[in-house]
This record gives sequence, structure tokens and C-alpha cells, in this order.
Amino acid sequence: MTAPLPAPWDLTGRVAVVTGAARGIGRATATLLHARGARLVVTDRSAAVEDLAAEDPDTIAALVGDVADEDRARATAELATSRFGSLDILVNNAGRTLNEPVTETTADDFDAILRVNARGNFLQAREAFRAMEAAGRGGAIVSIASVSSVVAFATQTAYAASKGALAQITRVLAIEGGPKGIRSNAVLPGVIDTDIMDGVVDNGREMLASFGPAHPLGRIGRPDEIAEAVAFLASDASSFITGALLPADGGWTAQ
Repeated sequence: MTAPLPAPWDLTGRVAVVTGAARGIGRATATLLHARGARLVVTDRSAAVEDLAAEDPDTIAALVGDVADEDRARATAELATSRFGSLDILVNNAGRTLNEPVTETTADDFDAILRVNARGNFLQAREAFRAMEAAGRGGAIVSIASVSSVVAFATQTAYAASKGALAQITRVLAIEGGPKGIRSNAVLPGVIDTDIMDGVVDNGREMLASFGPAHPLGRIGRPDEIAEAVAFLASDASSFITGALLPADGGWTAQ
């Protein structure tokens, strides 16, 4: 028999928005938050996110579209409040990656990465913040940044810039949200076993796995491990934590 969750970890009665929920970290996070009692609005540019909603249409709603579209960001927050009565948790997970030397990174490449990772997450956070502030019951914003927010790697000019921006957005939201009971934190994943590199480089999954020995733990991470970190920061178990950048990287940045 599964033991009941300690009360601070229980998300029953909370409403969460998870962006980029069709696969990888987003999918794992949505699944975990739902298992802990949250009702969900899941968004993604892929219609595959509708499959997640179909698993429990009474407690999961899906919205397909561009995370960086201002009207769509507003519609996401409105769907949460109109369908489920509140917006208590935002998981800013949607993102893109790019691995190109700086001399081969075009202005359009740079803009495309910043558009999703910085602008998109800003818009989602702004609309969630507004909804939380209007409700007057506080809330939690958890953004999926990256170890690239705080350390540099070759070929990641655009990606690192976008994730660094997201880290700073996280901190500003914590300062502005504190008096309103709105907490803002970010998880900094290291190398995680997802399909994010598929279509970016050849043999993307094999390339990711090859980074395992570079971690003190000797392996790359799993999406469900990042989801656990997100669930902690979204729950009352982290009630005195805000403005934090939490590495979930197998010790990568400790070296």
C-alpha cells in the first residue's frame, strides 16, 4: 500500500499550468503534479498534449499553441481560472535548444531561441502572476532554467543567454511576488535523458548519454528526477524558499 504524502507535499486543490507538457520534463512534471492531486492545464505547440488531457478530461485541460504568443499566454491563465477556479502553480517548462558556434549562429537563430526561452516564459509568468495577484491567495512559479544559466559551454551563445535571462526573471518575480505570497524559483537541470537533441545533432540520445561519466553521480538525469524537484518547489514543503536557483545536475556544477 502506498503511504499517504505528508501534507506539505499534497497538491490536492491546487491548479497548475505546465507548459511544454507534451514530452520530456514537461510530461513527467505534469504526470507527477496530477498524481499528487493537482488539476492541470497543459500546453504545448504539439497536439500530442491533448493525449495527456484525454487521460482524465475532468481534471486536465489542454491548450495547443505558441508559448511566446501574448494572446495565448493570456488564454492559458484564463483557461485555468475559468475551468478550475484558480491558478496556483505555473511550471515554465517550454523551451528550445541550439548548439552552434558563435560564428555560425545567425541573428534569426538567436532571436528564435530568445523568443521561446525568455519572451515565452516571461509572458506565461506575467499572466500567471496577474491571476495569482488578483485571487489574493499567493502561488508558486517554477521555471525550468538550466545549468547554462550559471556556467558557460561552447556552442551555446543563444541558449545560455536565454536561460540566463530566465534565471534573472525568476529572481525579479521572487522580489515582486514576496509581499503577495507568490514564490518564484527555478530548477537548473544538467544533462537529462530526453529527446531534446533529436533533430539538432545526429545521434542526439547517444550524445547525451556520453556525458554520464562527467557527472559525479556517473550518469545523466531522468525527467522524473527533475519533476520531483519541481513538485517540491511548487508545494508547501518549500514555503520559505523563493528566488532560488536549484541545480538538479548530478553534481555537474559542483566541480
